[in-house]
Order: sequence, then structure tokens, then C-alpha cells
Amino acid sequence: MVTRRPKADLLAIGSRIRTLRGDILQEELAAYLHIRQGQLSKVERGKAAPSVDVLLLLSERLHKSVDWILRGEKN
Repeated sequence: MVTRRPKADLLAIGSRIRTLRGDILQEELAAYLHIRQGQLSKVERGKAAPSVDVLLLLSERLHKSVDWILRGEKN
């Protein structure tokens, strides 16, 4: 039996991050996350996956669970 691994929906993750960011500038949030603005842009556009460290900092700063950021589900 072959077990399917769930795939991350990078576009949906990026969209949720962009929505949560609201009026915060990418440069400001990127500095808080210790990444470059260009990297945050890639994450928001679904071109790159956020690291675990970035997810934890996003959760802290934006007051949403990592699970919500990844899946859009309530915890």
C-alpha cells in the first residue's frame, strides 16, 4: 500500500500570510522575520515555502496559529 503525503498549498499559504499582513509593509515584516523583503514576496506569491522559524515568527507577530497559516483551519 502506498501512503500519500500531503502537499502544502504554497499559493494558499502565501495568500493567508498576505491577508494577515494587512497594512504592514513587506520590508517591516521581513525585518521582523529576519529574511529579505524579496524572500517574503516569494512566500506570499507561493513561489517559496516559509521555513519553520519564519512560520513560528509569523504566528507570534500575526496572532494566528501555525496550523491556520498552513491549512486555513481553526485550532
